[in-house]
Amino acid sequence: MQTILEAELPASTFDASPIPARAGIGLKAQHVADILQSRADIGFFEVHAENYMGAGGAPHAQLHAIRERYPLSLHGVGMSIGGEGDIDAAHLARFAKLVDYYKPGLVSEHLAWSTHDDVFYNDLLPVPYTDETLERVVRHVGEVQDAIGRQILIENPSTYVVFTDSNWAEVDYMAAIADRSGCGLLFDVNNVFVSATNHGYSPREYIEDYPLHLVREIHLAGHAPDTDDEGRPLLIDAHDREICDDVWDLYRLTLSRSGPLPSLIEWDNDVPDWPVLQAEARRADAILGRNASGLKLSGQKNSELQPVQVH
Repeated sequence: MQTILEAELPASTFDASPIPARAGIGLKAQHVADILQSRADIGFFEVHAENYMGAGGAPHAQLHAIRERYPLSLHGVGMSIGGEGDIDAAHLARFAKLVDYYKPGLVSEHLAWSTHDDVFYNDLLPVPYTDETLERVVRHVGEVQDAIGRQILIENPSTYVVFTDSNWAEVDYMAAIADRSGCGLLFDVNNVFVSATNHGYSPREYIEDYPLHLVREIHLAGHAPDTDDEGRPLLIDAHDREICDDVWDLYRLTLSRSGPLPSLIEWDNDVPDWPVLQAEARRADAILGRNASGLKLSGQKNSELQPVQVH
């Protein structure tokens, strides 16, 4: 039996809708009926590409219905951009077909690796920040962009360990990836707070040093508090609860330096009813509204802070 992505797809009927500088929500199947029936006032929806690489049927029917009404962002979680091996050609081909058919306004992936030889690890594993890994990541990003014929965004990670052989600061490493590959950046504010807490540095200084002029999308999520073996605070990027006040404050700081950007609410575990997610999006929209007037990057005109479309 052929899957929808192994068969020839019909010609796409979608236009390349830009993503507005509003709050979006990660789409979950259990919310689709509520979204469509209520004609929910949401800026955009984002889906994980890997959830739509299987057979057709309900998942694609639901996504098609959403895409007819809302802009879409496509977020990959399995490309293994930081892996030592080559990008999986079959995976990349399926990814490219999704991009071609649904024509998302934004396409993104993680700075992480999840494969080794023919083994796939169900996790986003960290990359040491070295010249060698930078060259590899840039090459892989270029391969993905060539395959889909457009720019992708690379997301900053949440981390729990640091590598002794890293010789790049993370903010500089992210800037170098973008500079050398031509990609954009996806800025996850919760990841900044998680990593800063786990490693004992200032998240505000990180944001002040980050190349926010290269950012085209923001992610917001909740995290789970824990402690390490020595009783020190340890945060887990769990995506299983509301966004905390500290992350909202860092979001305001980010927008004050970047201007308004498409901002996604991520909630992937212990997913609540639709009204809870919608309330989080409304909070982000309210902050975006307060930050939308008079805020701009140094040297950037307000007219340039418009809905973003990546080509």
